[in-house]
Amino acid sequence: MPPSRPVSSQDIERINAASKKFINNVEQVIVNKEETIKLIFVALLSEGHILIEDVPGLGKTMMAKAATKSLGCSFKRIQCTPDLLPSDITGVNYFNQKTAEFMFHPGPIMANIVVVDEINRAMPRTQSCLLEAMQEHQITVDLATLLLPRPFLIIATQNPIELEGTFPLPEAQLDRFLIRLRIGYPDEQEEEKILSRFQEENPLDSLEKITNAAELMELIKICRHIHVSADVVKYAVELVRKTRLHKDVKLGASPRASLGLQAAAQAHAAVEGRTFVIPDDVKTLAVPVLAHRLFLTTEARLRGKTDEAVIADIVSATAVPIE
Repeated sequence: MPPSRPVSSQDIERINAASKKFINNVEQVIVNKEETIKLIFVALLSEGHILIEDVPGLGKTMMAKAATKSLGCSFKRIQCTPDLLPSDITGVNYFNQKTAEFMFHPGPIMANIVVVDEINRAMPRTQSCLLEAMQEHQITVDLATLLLPRPFLIIATQNPIELEGTFPLPEAQLDRFLIRLRIGYPDEQEEEKILSRFQEENPLDSLEKITNAAELMELIKICRHIHVSADVVKYAVELVRKTRLHKDVKLGASPRASLGLQAAAQAHAAVEGRTFVIPDDVKTLAVPVLAHRLFLTTEARLRGKTDEAVIADIVSATAVPIE
C-alpha cells in the first residue's frame, strides 16, 4: 500500500467531536437510533451514497432530511414519480431569447446533498441518469460534461414492500450505494417519546447546522489517511471474495464493494477515536456495506434466505486476524 500521511490525535478529536454533534443533532428528531445515525455519518465521511430502505411511516425521509439539515451544504430533494424525466434531475439547455444563446438551467442534482425520495418509483430510464453522477461525480447534458459540487452525496429512500407502480433498482445501481440502512419499528417507550416530541412542533424546524461543505471535505480527506494494516486488508478482501463463492449467491460483491468497505472502515475507525482500522470495524460494516450488493439464487430466496443472513454466515465463518 502507498505510504499515507500520519493522522494526528487532533484530527481524530476533530472527527470524533463532529460525529457526536451530528448524532446528537439528528437524535433531536429521530428517537434512539444512534447506531443508524452513526452509520450515516460514516457514509458521509466516506463520501458514499446511502440507501434507506424500510416500510412506510418509519421516518426514512425524516431521517434523510435531519441528516442533510445538520450539514451546512447545498441541499436539494427529488420526489420520484413514474413520470419523472432524466432532464428533471440533471437540468436542461434552453434558448434565451434575450441573449439569443442557449443557457443551462441546472437540475436538483447540482447540489452537495441530494435526497431522492422513493427512488424505486422512478422509471428505469430516470434511475439510470443517476449512475454517472453517483460513480463519477459528473453529469452529461447534450454532450457536455458538467462536474458536480464536492462533497456530493445521494441519500435515497425506498419502500421494499410496494410492487404496484415501482421499478426495482438494478444491480448496477445498488452497487453504487455505499451502505443500505433499515430503521425498524420503535419499541413502546420509543414510540411514546416520538409522540411527546412531535406533540407541539416538528423538531426538524429548529435543527442547527453543525458543519459546512468545506469542513466536511477536510474530514473526508483525513479519513482517507487512516491506517489500514495488510492483515485487515486481507480480511476485508476475504469477506468480499467469499460472497462470490457462497452456494446461495448467484452474483457476489464487486471490487467496488471492497473499496467501499475499506473506506467505510477507515471512517468508522476515526469516528470511534482511532488512527487505525481494526477487524471489528470491518465486521460492523459488513452487512450494511455488502448485503444489498448480493443477488441470491432462486432456491435460496424460496427458502427464505436473506442477503443479511448470508453476510452474517460469511462473517461468522471467517477467521479474524489477531495481531
